[in-house]
Amino acid sequence: MKTKVEIVYQPGMETQLPLPIFTARVAAGFPSPAADYEEGRLDLNRYLIRNPAATFFVRVTGDSMVGAGIHHGDLLIVDRSLDPKDKNVVIALLDGELTVKRIRIRKRKICLAPENDDFPTQEILEGMDFEVWGVVTNVIHALL
Repeated sequence: MKTKVEIVYQPGMETQLPLPIFTARVAAGFPSPAADYEEGRLDLNRYLIRNPAATFFVRVTGDSMVGAGIHHGDLLIVDRSLDPKDKNVVIALLDGELTVKRIRIRKRKICLAPENDDFPTQEILEGMDFEVWGVVTNVIHALL
């Protein structure tokens, strides 16, 4: 299934939930008491969102971007204030449908490329309804 945008969300910047951040490195072996290493508090809004007025979240469906670490059900953070550059992952409106792809810009040619060999690259041709909605800055997905 090609990767598409399922839902678009606005960030709620009025909500803050600063969580502790630790300076200690985390080993994959025996755990150590982490309280001794607490550095301060981390607000994920401030860490993940550079420009709140131009940021939105999308939930994706499909698996055409698995090579970029974007899986079905993931939440993407998208910044509309960034100009898309070659190789950025973008949210694009193509013929009335929002999609997630890597943009390829070469000379006067623009393509939307998947990160899964089972899907074709889409060249953007004159006359197509095409607009980049924003650049994906972060992906959030559960490990379980």
